[in-house]
Amino acid sequence: MKPTVTITVLPGDGVGPEVTRAAVRVLEAAMEMCDCELILQEGLVGAAALRATGQSLPAETLRLCETSDAVLFGAVGDPDWVSTGDDRPENAILELRRHFELFANLRPVVCQPALVERTPFKAEIARQADFLFVRELTGGLYFGERAEATPTTPAFDTMIYEDHEIRRITEVALRLAEDRRGLVTSIDKANVLASMRQWRRVVEETATDNSRVRLEHHLVDSFATRILCDPGHFDVVLAPNLFGDILSDEAAALAGSLGLLPSASIGTGPFGLYEPVHGSAPDIAGIGVANPIGAILSVALMLRYTLGLEYGAGWIEKAVDDALAEGFATPDLATNPLDADSTGGLTDVILSHLEARFLDSSMPWMVV
Repeated sequence: MKPTVTITVLPGDGVGPEVTRAAVRVLEAAMEMCDCELILQEGLVGAAALRATGQSLPAETLRLCETSDAVLFGAVGDPDWVSTGDDRPENAILELRRHFELFANLRPVVCQPALVERTPFKAEIARQADFLFVRELTGGLYFGERAEATPTTPAFDTMIYEDHEIRRITEVALRLAEDRRGLVTSIDKANVLASMRQWRRVVEETATDNSRVRLEHHLVDSFATRILCDPGHFDVVLAPNLFGDILSDEAAALAGSLGLLPSASIGTGPFGLYEPVHGSAPDIAGIGVANPIGAILSVALMLRYTLGLEYGAGWIEKAVDDALAEGFATPDLATNPLDADSTGGLTDVILSHLEARFLDSSMPWMVV
């Protein structure tokens, strides 16, 4: 009997439907190759959901997620949305992270050899980029008490962390570093913020007994420069919620485009939410030029972290590498935008390389 995998797809807003459509094609091919039965279910989220139901995360969408093995998420955000209350399109992703306790966000940043000359950096700098952001995802400034401004009171947001929140994300970073190059760089602003002095203290305490990993600390402002000047120094970057969000987007320039970066949001169990790092990009929505690679590589992370299909994850990643090595690229990566491929065209090429990788491999597909 074939194993059954149920995935909830939440396309969302802007380019979200386009890149998730591409990612689903790759997911369907991968599941067929590994002889798994795939059940797809789709829900509304973000501004699309607000327009249809009045809620950014409708109860029916949440129910679909609760009955799935993982969620494939597109993007949320719409500059044309005029809020008529407290709900906003972006609230949906925050609520999903909170509801499922997806406290660890993994964002790998790698500059592929084929793209070394296409980044804004010198080739000798860009080719060094191969590190992993481990971003705390359910605490900090995004989840602290807040209030909107009124005619008589200012707006405010609160950065707050409990020790256990810092401890568990540090444990994830340490564990991942053990299988990489053994260095964790923790980011904070301990010279100014009390919450960040707490962050540094708990990170230190958690790492004390781990002799296999070296720990270092960087202030967020100096790190923002160092990551672009000396990316080869870094291995696993541990960051609070806000800093991890900003710095990983900055680091995407080393890879060549924000459209390339995938992410995995995970907790203590196998369930995860997988999404490209880029946002809804409304300026290019609907014209077929969005880069699908971040979403496709998010499928690879889904196979790795939720489904236990490490071989499949590797083949998807290699198929992307092969397509880029042959010069295929959407406009954000193309040397000559006039010769750029469409979202669907680049996906076609990646799928052809995925099939070739599968047919050439003698390694079995295994569900762990």
